[in-house]
Amino acid sequence: MIQRIYSKVEGQGPSAPSFIDLFCGCGGFTLGMLRAGLQCAAAIDFDSEAVSTLQANLPSLPYVLQRDLTKYKPADLAELIGRDRIDVIVGGPPCQGFSTARKVDGTNHGARLTDDPRRHLYREFLKYVDFFQPSVFVIENVLGMRQAADGEYFTRVQHEARTLGRKHGRTGYRVHAQIEDAAALGVPQKRRRQLIVGVRADLPGYFIPELAPAPSAIAPTTLGDAIGDLPVLRAGGGQNESEYDLARRANHLTSETARNYLFKVLEIERATNLTNHVARPHSDRDLRDFARLREGETSAVAMRERGVKFEFPYDKSSFKDRYTRQSRKGQCSTIVAHLSKDGLMFIHPTQNRSITPREAARIQSFPDWFRFPEARTHSFRLIGNAVPPLVAESVGTAIAQFLREMPERSAKALQHAAPKRNALVTKLSHLASLKRNNLRALKKQEFLEGWQALLILFPDLHPVNALDHGDRQSPSPELAVFFPELQSQARRRYLRSGWPVAFEVFGREAWRRRNDGELSMDEFYRWMGGHGGPAERASTS
Repeated sequence: MIQRIYSKVEGQGPSAPSFIDLFCGCGGFTLGMLRAGLQCAAAIDFDSEAVSTLQANLPSLPYVLQRDLTKYKPADLAELIGRDRIDVIVGGPPCQGFSTARKVDGTNHGARLTDDPRRHLYREFLKYVDFFQPSVFVIENVLGMRQAADGEYFTRVQHEARTLGRKHGRTGYRVHAQIEDAAALGVPQKRRRQLIVGVRADLPGYFIPELAPAPSAIAPTTLGDAIGDLPVLRAGGGQNESEYDLARRANHLTSETARNYLFKVLEIERATNLTNHVARPHSDRDLRDFARLREGETSAVAMRERGVKFEFPYDKSSFKDRYTRQSRKGQCSTIVAHLSKDGLMFIHPTQNRSITPREAARIQSFPDWFRFPEARTHSFRLIGNAVPPLVAESVGTAIAQFLREMPERSAKALQHAAPKRNALVTKLSHLASLKRNNLRALKKQEFLEGWQALLILFPDLHPVNALDHGDRQSPSPELAVFFPELQSQARRRYLRSGWPVAFEVFGREAWRRRNDGELSMDEFYRWMGGHGGPAERASTS
Protein backbone atom coordinates (compact mmCIF):
# COMPACT_ATOMS: atom_id res chain seq x y z
CA MET A 1 0.00 0.00 0.00
CA ILE A 2 1.41 3.41 -0.96
CA GLN A 3 1.45 6.00 1.79
CA ARG A 4 -0.15 9.29 0.77
CA ILE A 5 2.34 12.14 0.87
CA TYR A 6 1.55 15.81 0.45
CA SER A 7 3.63 17.43 -2.29
CA LYS A 8 4.40 21.09 -1.87
CA VAL A 9 4.92 22.68 -5.27
CA GLU A 10 6.27 26.22 -5.25
CA GLY A 11 5.41 29.06 -7.58
CA GLN A 12 1.78 28.26 -8.28
CA GLY A 13 -1.10 30.65 -7.97
CA PRO A 14 -4.41 31.48 -9.58
CA SER A 15 -2.64 33.17 -12.50
CA ALA A 16 -0.28 30.26 -13.20
CA PRO A 17 -0.75 28.64 -16.64
CA SER A 18 -2.95 25.54 -16.56
CA PHE A 19 -2.09 22.19 -18.10
CA ILE A 20 -3.54 18.75 -18.77
CA ASP A 21 -1.31 15.66 -18.78
CA LEU A 22 -2.65 12.92 -21.08
CA PHE A 23 -1.30 9.35 -20.90
CA CYS A 24 0.22 10.64 -17.67
CA GLY A 25 1.49 7.32 -16.31
CA CYS A 26 2.68 7.64 -12.74
CA GLY A 27 3.19 11.38 -13.13
CA GLY A 28 6.73 12.21 -14.27
CA PHE A 29 5.54 14.88 -16.71
CA THR A 30 2.97 16.16 -14.21
CA LEU A 31 5.55 16.53 -11.44
CA GLY A 32 8.00 18.36 -13.69
CA MET A 33 5.37 20.79 -14.91
CA LEU A 34 4.29 21.49 -11.33
CA ARG A 35 7.87 22.18 -10.36
CA ALA A 36 8.04 24.67 -13.25
CA GLY A 37 5.15 26.58 -11.69
CA LEU A 38 2.21 25.46 -13.84
CA GLN A 39 -1.16 24.32 -12.46
CA CYS A 40 -2.49 20.86 -13.23
CA ALA A 41 -6.15 20.87 -14.27
CA ALA A 42 -6.25 17.11 -14.84
CA ALA A 43 -4.05 14.05 -15.41
CA ILE A 44 -5.43 10.99 -17.20
CA ASP A 45 -4.20 7.46 -17.82
CA PHE A 46 -5.74 4.04 -18.46
CA ASP A 47 -3.38 2.17 -16.10
CA SER A 48 -4.95 1.79 -12.65
CA GLU A 49 -1.59 1.20 -10.93
CA ALA A 50 -0.13 4.34 -12.49
CA VAL A 51 -3.16 6.43 -11.54
CA SER A 52 -3.19 5.22 -7.93
CA THR A 53 0.55 5.93 -7.64
CA LEU A 54 0.09 9.49 -8.89
CA GLN A 55 -2.92 10.07 -6.64
CA ALA A 56 -1.00 8.83 -3.59
CA ASN A 57 2.03 11.02 -4.22
CA LEU A 58 0.23 14.18 -5.35
CA PRO A 59 -3.10 14.07 -3.52
CA SER A 60 -3.68 17.82 -3.91
CA LEU A 61 -4.21 17.50 -7.68
CA PRO A 62 -7.87 18.23 -8.49
CA TYR A 63 -8.44 15.43 -11.00
CA VAL A 64 -6.35 12.32 -11.54
CA LEU A 65 -8.51 10.04 -13.64
CA GLN A 66 -8.35 6.45 -14.78
CA ARG A 67 -9.93 6.67 -18.22
CA ASP A 68 -9.60 5.11 -21.65
CA LEU A 69 -8.83 8.10 -23.86
CA THR A 70 -10.22 6.31 -26.91
CA LYS A 71 -13.62 6.50 -25.19
CA TYR A 72 -13.39 9.42 -22.76
CA LYS A 73 -14.16 12.53 -24.79
CA PRO A 74 -12.72 16.04 -24.36
CA ALA A 75 -16.22 17.41 -23.76
CA ASP A 76 -16.61 15.00 -20.84
CA LEU A 77 -13.43 16.34 -19.25
CA ALA A 78 -14.45 19.94 -19.91
CA GLU A 79 -17.72 19.38 -18.08
CA LEU A 80 -15.90 17.77 -15.16
CA ILE A 81 -13.26 20.47 -14.68
CA GLY A 82 -15.63 23.32 -15.53
CA ARG A 83 -13.62 24.86 -18.37
CA ASP A 84 -13.14 24.37 -22.08
CA ARG A 85 -9.86 26.27 -22.46
CA ILE A 86 -6.46 25.14 -21.19
CA ASP A 87 -3.10 26.85 -21.62
CA VAL A 88 -0.96 23.76 -22.18
CA ILE A 89 -1.48 20.06 -22.97
CA VAL A 90 1.39 17.60 -22.52
CA GLY A 91 1.64 13.87 -22.74
CA GLY A 92 3.40 10.76 -23.89
CA PRO A 93 1.13 8.49 -25.93
CA PRO A 94 2.37 4.89 -25.43
CA CYS A 95 5.63 4.42 -27.27
CA GLN A 96 5.91 0.63 -27.58
CA GLY A 97 4.55 0.74 -31.13
CA PHE A 98 7.51 2.91 -32.14
CA SER A 99 10.25 1.22 -30.13
CA THR A 100 13.46 0.56 -32.05
CA ALA A 101 13.57 -2.80 -30.32
CA ARG A 102 10.68 -3.88 -32.52
CA LYS A 103 12.82 -3.52 -35.65
CA VAL A 104 14.33 -6.93 -35.08
CA ASP A 105 11.22 -8.62 -36.44
CA GLY A 106 10.62 -6.11 -39.21
CA THR A 107 7.43 -4.76 -37.68
CA ASN A 108 8.49 -1.12 -37.71
CA HIS A 109 9.26 -0.64 -41.37
CA GLY A 110 9.15 -2.03 -44.86
CA ALA A 111 6.71 -4.47 -46.41
CA ARG A 112 6.30 -6.39 -43.14
CA LEU A 113 4.98 -3.36 -41.24
CA THR A 114 2.49 -4.45 -38.60
CA ASP A 115 -0.14 -1.83 -37.81
CA ASP A 116 0.22 -1.53 -34.05
CA PRO A 117 -2.89 0.27 -32.70
CA ARG A 118 -0.74 2.05 -30.10
CA ARG A 119 0.76 4.06 -32.95
CA HIS A 120 -2.56 5.80 -33.46
CA LEU A 121 -3.08 6.96 -29.87
CA TYR A 122 -1.50 10.30 -30.74
CA ARG A 123 -4.81 11.07 -32.46
CA GLU A 124 -6.61 10.85 -29.13
CA PHE A 125 -4.10 13.38 -27.81
CA LEU A 126 -4.77 15.67 -30.79
CA LYS A 127 -8.53 15.45 -30.21
CA TYR A 128 -7.97 17.11 -26.85
CA VAL A 129 -5.72 19.73 -28.43
CA ASP A 130 -8.38 20.45 -31.05
CA PHE A 131 -11.08 20.82 -28.40
CA PHE A 132 -9.24 22.82 -25.71
CA GLN A 133 -7.13 24.92 -28.13
CA PRO A 134 -4.11 25.28 -25.81
CA SER A 135 -1.47 27.89 -26.55
CA VAL A 136 1.17 25.14 -26.48
CA PHE A 137 1.19 21.36 -26.63
CA VAL A 138 4.06 18.89 -26.22
CA ILE A 139 4.12 15.21 -27.22
CA GLU A 140 6.99 13.09 -25.84
CA ASN A 141 7.96 9.82 -27.49
CA VAL A 142 10.88 7.55 -28.33
CA LEU A 143 13.27 8.31 -31.19
CA GLY A 144 11.97 5.22 -32.97
CA MET A 145 8.94 7.29 -33.90
CA ARG A 146 11.10 9.00 -36.56
CA GLN A 147 11.80 5.75 -38.40
CA ALA A 148 8.63 3.74 -37.80
CA ALA A 149 6.97 2.82 -41.11
CA ASP A 150 9.75 4.72 -42.92
CA GLY A 151 8.84 7.92 -41.10
CA GLU A 152 5.13 7.73 -41.92
CA TYR A 153 3.90 8.25 -38.37
CA PHE A 154 6.44 10.98 -37.67
CA THR A 155 5.04 12.82 -40.69
CA ARG A 156 1.42 12.18 -39.77
CA VAL A 157 1.72 13.51 -36.22
CA GLN A 158 3.20 16.80 -37.38
CA HIS A 159 0.91 17.28 -40.36
CA GLU A 160 -2.28 16.45 -38.47
CA ALA A 161 -1.29 18.73 -35.58
CA ARG A 162 -0.39 21.57 -37.93
CA THR A 163 -3.78 21.45 -39.63
CA LEU A 164 -5.98 21.04 -36.54
CA GLY A 165 -9.20 22.99 -36.73
CA ARG A 166 -8.67 24.39 -40.21
CA LYS A 167 -11.94 22.97 -41.41
CA HIS A 168 -13.56 25.11 -38.69
CA GLY A 169 -11.73 28.23 -39.80
CA ARG A 170 -8.98 28.09 -37.16
CA THR A 171 -5.31 28.70 -37.94
CA GLY A 172 -3.91 25.38 -36.75
CA TYR A 173 -0.57 24.98 -35.00
CA ARG A 174 3.03 25.93 -35.65
CA VAL A 175 4.63 22.53 -35.14
CA HIS A 176 8.24 21.45 -34.92
CA ALA A 177 10.15 18.39 -33.73
CA GLN A 178 13.17 18.47 -31.44
CA ILE A 179 15.30 15.80 -29.82
CA GLU A 180 16.16 16.22 -26.17
CA ASP A 181 19.14 14.62 -24.46
CA ALA A 182 18.20 14.02 -20.83
CA ALA A 183 21.85 13.97 -19.77
CA ALA A 184 22.30 17.54 -21.03
CA LEU A 185 19.44 18.54 -18.72
CA GLY A 186 21.05 17.00 -15.64
CA VAL A 187 19.46 13.53 -15.70
CA PRO A 188 22.06 10.81 -14.95
CA GLN A 189 21.17 8.55 -17.86
CA LYS A 190 21.76 8.24 -21.60
CA ARG A 191 18.22 9.02 -22.62
CA ARG A 192 17.28 10.79 -25.85
CA ARG A 193 13.64 11.44 -26.63
CA GLN A 194 11.56 12.96 -29.40
CA LEU A 195 9.49 16.02 -28.56
CA ILE A 196 6.86 17.39 -30.92
CA VAL A 197 5.91 20.91 -29.89
CA GLY A 198 3.01 22.95 -31.23
CA VAL A 199 2.19 26.64 -30.69
CA ARG A 200 -1.16 27.95 -31.86
CA ALA A 201 -0.44 29.64 -35.19
CA ASP A 202 -2.35 32.82 -34.35
CA LEU A 203 0.03 33.53 -31.43
CA PRO A 204 3.23 35.56 -31.88
CA GLY A 205 6.70 34.14 -31.64
CA TYR A 206 8.44 30.80 -31.84
CA PHE A 207 9.13 28.19 -29.21
CA ILE A 208 12.93 28.04 -29.40
CA PRO A 209 14.04 24.38 -29.35
CA GLU A 210 17.02 24.87 -27.06
CA LEU A 211 16.05 23.78 -23.57
CA ALA A 212 18.16 24.69 -20.57
CA PRO A 213 18.53 22.57 -17.44
CA ALA A 214 15.95 23.29 -14.77
CA PRO A 215 17.05 25.71 -12.02
CA SER A 216 17.56 22.77 -9.65
CA ALA A 217 19.82 20.83 -12.03
CA ILE A 218 23.53 20.65 -12.70
CA ALA A 219 24.66 18.94 -15.90
CA PRO A 220 26.27 16.56 -16.27
CA THR A 221 25.23 14.44 -13.31
CA THR A 222 26.70 10.95 -13.06
CA LEU A 223 25.19 7.68 -11.94
CA GLY A 224 27.52 7.74 -8.96
CA ASP A 225 26.20 11.18 -7.97
CA ALA A 226 22.63 9.84 -8.05
CA ILE A 227 22.88 6.55 -6.14
CA GLY A 228 26.23 6.49 -4.35
CA ASP A 229 24.80 7.21 -0.90
CA LEU A 230 22.28 4.37 -0.85
CA PRO A 231 22.83 1.42 1.51
CA VAL A 232 24.77 -1.55 0.19
CA LEU A 233 22.58 -4.56 -0.69
CA ARG A 234 23.13 -8.14 -1.75
CA ALA A 235 20.99 -9.71 -4.49
CA GLY A 236 17.53 -10.33 -3.06
CA GLY A 237 18.23 -8.05 -0.08
CA GLY A 238 16.64 -4.90 1.24
CA GLN A 239 13.26 -3.86 2.61
CA ASN A 240 10.52 -1.78 1.05
CA GLU A 241 10.92 0.76 3.85
CA SER A 242 14.18 1.22 5.71
CA GLU A 243 16.51 3.82 7.14
CA TYR A 244 19.13 5.73 5.19
CA ASP A 245 22.81 5.04 5.84
CA LEU A 246 23.67 8.52 7.11
CA ALA A 247 27.39 7.81 7.47
CA ARG A 248 27.56 6.64 3.86
CA ARG A 249 25.59 9.72 2.79
CA ALA A 250 27.99 12.05 4.62
CA ASN A 251 30.94 10.60 2.70
CA HIS A 252 29.02 10.86 -0.56
CA LEU A 253 28.11 14.53 -0.16
CA THR A 254 31.69 15.71 -0.61
CA SER A 255 30.84 16.15 -4.34
CA GLU A 256 29.02 19.39 -5.18
CA THR A 257 27.13 17.73 -8.03
CA ALA A 258 26.02 14.85 -5.80
CA ARG A 259 24.98 17.27 -3.05
CA ASN A 260 22.96 19.33 -5.52
CA TYR A 261 21.26 16.28 -7.03
CA LEU A 262 20.33 14.75 -3.69
CA PHE A 263 19.03 17.90 -2.05
CA LYS A 264 17.58 19.92 -4.95
CA VAL A 265 16.39 17.18 -7.31
CA LEU A 266 15.80 14.16 -5.09
CA GLU A 267 14.70 16.33 -2.13
CA ILE A 268 16.07 13.80 0.34
CA GLU A 269 15.26 16.04 3.31
CA ARG A 270 11.55 15.54 2.65
CA ALA A 271 11.80 11.74 2.76
CA THR A 272 11.62 10.39 6.32
CA ASN A 273 12.49 6.84 5.25
CA LEU A 274 14.10 5.13 2.29
CA THR A 275 11.54 3.27 0.19
CA ASN A 276 11.60 0.81 -2.73
CA HIS A 277 15.29 -0.03 -2.19
CA VAL A 278 14.88 -3.77 -2.61
CA ALA A 279 17.15 -5.81 -4.88
CA ARG A 280 15.80 -8.64 -6.99
CA PRO A 281 17.27 -12.12 -6.50
CA HIS A 282 19.45 -13.64 -9.21
CA SER A 283 20.53 -17.16 -10.00
CA ASP A 284 23.96 -18.28 -8.83
CA ARG A 285 25.00 -18.55 -12.48
CA ASP A 286 24.02 -14.94 -13.19
CA LEU A 287 25.80 -13.74 -10.06
CA ARG A 288 28.99 -15.52 -11.13
CA ASP A 289 28.68 -13.89 -14.56
CA PHE A 290 28.06 -10.47 -12.97
CA ALA A 291 31.27 -10.85 -10.97
CA ARG A 292 33.27 -11.37 -14.18
CA LEU A 293 32.40 -7.85 -15.41
CA ARG A 294 34.41 -4.76 -14.67
CA GLU A 295 32.70 -1.45 -13.96
CA GLY A 296 31.35 0.12 -17.15
CA GLU A 297 31.82 -3.10 -19.16
CA THR A 298 29.38 -5.13 -21.25
CA SER A 299 29.63 -8.86 -21.74
CA ALA A 300 30.49 -8.22 -25.40
CA VAL A 301 33.51 -6.09 -24.47
CA ALA A 302 34.59 -8.54 -21.79
CA MET A 303 34.52 -11.43 -24.29
CA ARG A 304 36.22 -9.50 -27.08
CA GLU A 305 38.91 -7.62 -25.18
CA ARG A 306 39.64 -9.82 -22.17
CA GLY A 307 38.60 -13.26 -23.41
CA VAL A 308 36.10 -13.70 -20.58
CA LYS A 309 33.97 -16.83 -20.81
CA PHE A 310 30.45 -16.51 -19.44
CA GLU A 311 28.20 -19.30 -18.31
CA PHE A 312 24.93 -18.08 -19.77
CA PRO A 313 23.63 -20.79 -22.16
CA TYR A 314 22.83 -18.65 -25.18
CA ASP A 315 24.19 -18.20 -28.66
CA LYS A 316 26.99 -15.71 -27.96
CA SER A 317 26.71 -14.29 -31.47
CA SER A 318 23.21 -13.04 -30.66
CA PHE A 319 23.43 -12.21 -26.95
CA LYS A 320 26.81 -10.52 -26.62
CA ASP A 321 25.32 -7.61 -24.66
CA ARG A 322 23.29 -9.75 -22.31
CA TYR A 323 25.02 -8.23 -19.28
CA THR A 324 26.06 -4.63 -18.66
CA ARG A 325 27.69 -3.33 -15.52
CA GLN A 326 27.01 0.38 -15.30
CA SER A 327 29.69 2.97 -14.43
CA ARG A 328 29.61 5.49 -11.61
CA LYS A 329 31.63 7.97 -13.67
CA GLY A 330 29.13 8.40 -16.50
CA GLN A 331 25.42 8.25 -17.15
CA CYS A 332 23.39 5.08 -16.80
CA SER A 333 21.85 3.30 -19.77
CA THR A 334 18.31 4.41 -20.58
CA ILE A 335 15.90 3.25 -17.88
CA VAL A 336 13.23 1.14 -19.60
CA ALA A 337 10.07 -0.68 -18.58
CA HIS A 338 11.80 -3.98 -19.44
CA LEU A 339 13.42 -3.71 -16.02
CA SER A 340 10.21 -5.34 -14.82
CA LYS A 341 11.36 -8.53 -16.62
CA ASP A 342 15.03 -8.60 -15.61
CA GLY A 343 17.86 -6.24 -14.70
CA LEU A 344 20.72 -7.85 -16.56
CA MET A 345 21.51 -4.69 -18.53
CA PHE A 346 21.55 -2.66 -15.31
CA ILE A 347 24.08 -4.28 -13.02
CA HIS A 348 25.15 -2.04 -10.15
CA PRO A 349 28.57 -0.42 -10.70
CA THR A 350 30.18 -1.91 -7.56
CA GLN A 351 27.69 -4.35 -6.03
CA ASN A 352 26.95 -7.82 -7.42
CA ARG A 353 23.27 -7.29 -8.25
CA SER A 354 21.01 -5.34 -10.59
CA ILE A 355 19.65 -1.95 -9.59
CA THR A 356 16.66 -1.51 -7.27
CA PRO A 357 13.44 0.39 -8.06
CA ARG A 358 14.64 3.31 -5.90
CA GLU A 359 17.90 3.48 -7.81
CA ALA A 360 15.96 3.42 -11.10
CA ALA A 361 13.67 6.17 -9.80
CA ARG A 362 16.64 8.30 -8.81
CA ILE A 363 18.20 7.77 -12.24
CA GLN A 364 14.89 8.99 -13.70
CA SER A 365 15.08 12.04 -11.34
CA PHE A 366 12.06 11.14 -9.21
CA PRO A 367 12.46 12.58 -5.69
CA ASP A 368 12.94 10.19 -2.78
CA TRP A 369 9.56 11.09 -1.25
CA PHE A 370 7.82 9.79 -4.40
CA ARG A 371 6.82 6.24 -3.48
CA PHE A 372 6.17 3.37 -5.87
CA PRO A 373 4.27 0.09 -5.40
CA GLU A 374 5.98 -2.52 -3.27
CA ALA A 375 5.81 -5.06 -6.09
CA ARG A 376 9.04 -4.64 -8.08
CA THR A 377 7.36 -5.60 -11.37
CA HIS A 378 4.88 -2.74 -11.10
CA SER A 379 7.48 -0.27 -9.83
CA PHE A 380 9.98 -0.92 -12.60
CA ARG A 381 7.28 -0.72 -15.27
CA LEU A 382 5.93 2.60 -13.99
CA ILE A 383 9.40 4.09 -13.55
CA GLY A 384 10.61 2.91 -16.96
CA ASN A 385 7.56 4.29 -18.77
CA ALA A 386 7.74 7.70 -17.09
CA VAL A 387 9.01 11.00 -18.46
CA PRO A 388 11.91 12.07 -16.21
CA PRO A 389 10.55 14.88 -14.01
CA LEU A 390 13.76 16.89 -14.55
CA VAL A 391 13.22 16.83 -18.34
CA ALA A 392 9.57 17.80 -17.84
CA GLU A 393 10.64 20.65 -15.57
CA SER A 394 12.93 21.99 -18.29
CA VAL A 395 10.06 21.78 -20.79
CA GLY A 396 7.65 23.42 -18.35
CA THR A 397 10.09 26.21 -17.50
CA ALA A 398 10.53 27.03 -21.20
CA ILE A 399 6.76 26.98 -21.77
CA ALA A 400 6.10 29.21 -18.76
CA GLN A 401 8.64 31.75 -20.00
CA PHE A 402 7.17 31.62 -23.51
CA LEU A 403 3.69 32.31 -22.13
CA ARG A 404 4.91 35.08 -19.79
CA GLU A 405 6.48 36.89 -22.71
CA MET A 406 3.38 36.59 -24.88
CA PRO A 407 1.84 39.98 -23.91
CA GLU A 408 5.10 41.80 -24.59
CA ARG A 409 5.48 40.11 -27.99
CA SER A 410 1.88 40.95 -28.86
CA ALA A 411 2.31 44.60 -27.83
CA LYS A 412 5.47 44.96 -29.90
CA ALA A 413 3.80 43.30 -32.86
CA LEU A 414 1.09 45.95 -32.78
CA GLN A 415 3.77 48.62 -33.06
CA HIS A 416 5.33 46.99 -36.12
CA ALA A 417 2.60 46.39 -38.66
CA ALA A 418 3.61 43.84 -41.24
CA PRO A 419 3.88 44.79 -44.89
CA LYS A 420 0.75 44.36 -46.99
CA ARG A 421 0.23 40.91 -48.43
CA ASN A 422 0.79 42.07 -52.02
CA ALA A 423 4.20 43.43 -51.08
CA LEU A 424 5.11 40.15 -49.37
CA VAL A 425 4.01 38.11 -52.37
CA THR A 426 5.96 40.35 -54.74
CA LYS A 427 9.10 39.99 -52.67
CA LEU A 428 8.80 36.21 -52.48
CA SER A 429 7.88 35.84 -56.17
CA HIS A 430 11.20 37.44 -57.04
CA LEU A 431 13.16 35.25 -54.66
CA ALA A 432 11.40 32.06 -55.81
CA SER A 433 12.89 32.60 -59.27
CA LEU A 434 16.48 32.71 -57.98
CA LYS A 435 18.87 29.80 -58.28
CA ARG A 436 20.75 28.59 -55.22
CA ASN A 437 23.91 30.55 -56.08
CA ASN A 438 21.93 33.76 -56.66
CA LEU A 439 20.12 33.31 -53.37
CA ARG A 440 23.43 32.77 -51.63
CA ALA A 441 24.76 36.01 -53.14
CA LEU A 442 21.93 38.14 -51.74
CA LYS A 443 22.95 40.80 -49.28
CA LYS A 444 21.93 40.07 -45.73
CA GLN A 445 19.21 42.73 -45.50
CA GLU A 446 17.52 41.65 -48.71
CA PHE A 447 17.63 38.02 -47.59
CA LEU A 448 16.14 38.92 -44.20
CA GLU A 449 13.29 40.81 -45.84
CA GLY A 450 12.45 37.72 -47.87
CA TRP A 451 12.80 35.45 -44.83
CA GLN A 452 10.40 37.67 -42.90
CA ALA A 453 7.93 37.74 -45.79
CA LEU A 454 7.92 33.93 -45.97
CA LEU A 455 7.27 33.49 -42.25
CA ILE A 456 4.47 36.08 -42.20
CA LEU A 457 2.67 34.61 -45.20
CA PHE A 458 2.92 31.11 -43.73
CA PRO A 459 2.46 31.52 -39.95
CA ASP A 460 2.36 27.75 -39.34
CA LEU A 461 6.01 27.34 -40.38
CA HIS A 462 8.80 26.93 -37.87
CA PRO A 463 12.39 27.66 -38.99
CA VAL A 464 13.61 24.47 -37.28
CA ASN A 465 11.63 22.38 -39.79
CA ALA A 466 13.38 23.88 -42.81
CA LEU A 467 15.76 20.90 -43.14
CA ASP A 468 13.56 17.88 -42.38
CA HIS A 469 10.70 17.66 -44.86
CA GLY A 470 10.12 14.00 -45.48
CA ASP A 471 9.06 12.82 -48.93
CA ARG A 472 5.29 13.29 -49.00
CA GLN A 473 3.75 16.43 -50.45
CA SER A 474 0.26 17.81 -50.99
CA PRO A 475 -1.20 20.68 -53.06
CA SER A 476 -1.27 24.03 -51.26
CA PRO A 477 -4.25 26.37 -51.83
CA GLU A 478 -2.26 29.32 -50.43
CA LEU A 479 0.57 28.82 -52.90
CA ALA A 480 -1.89 28.49 -55.76
CA VAL A 481 -3.46 31.84 -54.78
CA PHE A 482 -0.28 33.71 -53.88
CA PHE A 483 1.98 32.39 -56.64
CA PRO A 484 -0.09 31.23 -59.65
CA GLU A 485 2.94 31.68 -61.87
CA LEU A 486 4.76 28.79 -60.18
CA GLN A 487 4.77 25.39 -61.83
CA SER A 488 2.23 22.97 -60.35
CA GLN A 489 4.89 20.80 -58.65
CA ALA A 490 6.18 23.90 -56.83
CA ARG A 491 2.71 24.89 -55.58
CA ARG A 492 2.83 22.15 -52.97
CA ARG A 493 3.81 21.71 -49.34
CA TYR A 494 5.75 18.98 -47.60
CA LEU A 495 3.43 17.17 -45.21
CA ARG A 496 5.99 16.68 -42.45
CA SER A 497 7.44 20.18 -42.21
CA GLY A 498 4.65 22.18 -43.83
CA TRP A 499 7.36 23.91 -45.85
CA PRO A 500 6.41 25.18 -49.33
CA VAL A 501 8.28 23.17 -51.94
CA ALA A 502 9.03 26.35 -53.89
CA PHE A 503 10.94 27.78 -50.91
CA GLU A 504 12.76 24.65 -49.75
CA VAL A 505 16.07 26.12 -50.96
CA PHE A 506 15.29 29.34 -49.09
CA GLY A 507 15.08 27.45 -45.80
CA ARG A 508 18.39 25.70 -46.47
CA GLU A 509 20.03 29.03 -47.19
CA ALA A 510 18.70 30.45 -43.92
CA TRP A 511 20.22 27.50 -42.03
CA ARG A 512 23.55 27.95 -43.85
CA ARG A 513 23.68 31.59 -42.83
CA ARG A 514 22.69 30.72 -39.28
CA ASN A 515 25.37 28.02 -38.98
CA ASP A 516 27.99 30.33 -40.48
CA GLY A 517 27.16 33.00 -37.91
CA GLU A 518 25.78 35.48 -40.43
CA LEU A 519 22.31 35.37 -38.86
CA SER A 520 21.86 35.86 -35.14
CA MET A 521 19.33 33.87 -33.14
CA ASP A 522 16.92 36.81 -33.26
CA GLU A 523 17.33 37.20 -37.00
CA PHE A 524 16.90 33.50 -37.70
CA TYR A 525 13.64 33.43 -35.73
CA ARG A 526 12.60 36.73 -37.26
CA TRP A 527 8.90 37.29 -37.68
CA MET A 528 7.43 40.77 -37.97
CA GLY A 529 10.66 42.46 -36.92
CA GLY A 530 11.52 39.64 -34.54
CA HIS A 531 8.35 40.02 -32.47
CA GLY A 532 5.91 37.71 -34.20
CA GLY A 533 2.28 38.46 -34.89
CA PRO A 534 -1.01 37.05 -36.10
CA ALA A 535 -1.32 35.92 -39.68
CA GLU A 536 -4.26 38.29 -40.12
CA ARG A 537 -1.82 41.20 -40.25
CA ALA A 538 -0.74 40.09 -43.69
CA SER A 539 -4.22 39.24 -44.93
CA THR A 540 -5.20 42.57 -46.46
CA SER A 541 -4.05 43.66 -49.86
